[in-house]
Amino acid sequence: MHFQENISLKKFNTFGIEATAKYFASFKNVSELEEAFKIDPVSPLILGGGSNILFTKNYDGLVLKNEISGISIVQSDEDYVYVKAGAGEGWHKLVMYCIDHELAGMENLSLIPGSVGASPMQNIGAYGVEIKDFFHSLEAYHLEGKKISEFDKSACEFGYRESVFKGKYKNQFVITSVTYRLNKKPAFNISYGAITEELETMGIHEPTIKSVSQAVINIRSKKLPNPTEIGNAGSFFKNPEIIGQDFLALTAKYPGIVGYQLPNGHVKLAAGWLIEHCGPEVGTSWKGFRKGDAGCYTKQALVLVNYGNATGDEIYALSEKIIASVNKKFGVLLSREVNLV
Repeated sequence: MHFQENISLKKFNTFGIEATAKYFASFKNVSELEEAFKIDPVSPLILGGGSNILFTKNYDGLVLKNEISGISIVQSDEDYVYVKAGAGEGWHKLVMYCIDHELAGMENLSLIPGSVGASPMQNIGAYGVEIKDFFHSLEAYHLEGKKISEFDKSACEFGYRESVFKGKYKNQFVITSVTYRLNKKPAFNISYGAITEELETMGIHEPTIKSVSQAVINIRSKKLPNPTEIGNAGSFFKNPEIIGQDFLALTAKYPGIVGYQLPNGHVKLAAGWLIEHCGPEVGTSWKGFRKGDAGCYTKQALVLVNYGNATGDEIYALSEKIIASVNKKFGVLLSREVNLV
């Protein structure tokens, strides 16, 4: 392994925030990971695709980039095919692999930036589908026990953008590989968002795995900024969940409010709608707001952006103002999906 000192992390986070790591190295297998932890057994920060992180300061320790690669089919039965991927693989590359092999389940999660290892950690999701819907198991290196442990779906305790790796096991494991259970026979989920409309625009009357994926790619390309062009981490906030009674009260006051009924009787609100209908001043909107190089994207209020040289502190300060204004107007407290460092 090659350890570097005082390395810029700008190209390793999709926000494009300038921050420095005191030490930096990448690992391609468990042996290299073990070697790195001998150098710094306490404070390493593990980076995947850097698509869900906001650096608000330099990192005074060791940053390790997970580059464990490989995608392969490891098992199949009458209904399912099991695909295993290294945690350092790009997420969209894995999705395309499954689509090319006509394996269903991931198509709604096309074009999401980031790495395979982050997918179960965050229980990533989009357009009515989450990782937990087709997750099978993962392998993770236990830092204290110095061994690989396996987690099935139940052990991961998936929640909305949550898992045990963000909660009780935070900083205790490094995910090294993930295995997904894909369907041989697709059961499409195209009712969420604008997928049906996009398929119609494409002239598709009988959806396929590939066409649904392309529809999602088209939608995301239209409404979300490309991180290589405008720094961002995708959705900055989670969609908040409230009880049904509170939703009825909000609907009476704001008839256009967007919410999705949940099986438990609660309602998940569209955070983007809430943000768009608030602003720094009465009668204005956060959508399209910009101060310096920190802003709220013009096409999707849920996305905070770095137009060039914004600092992490400036992005964070903007998020604080948005949270406060949404809470003041709607009585709803937003929480960040992005991890702060």
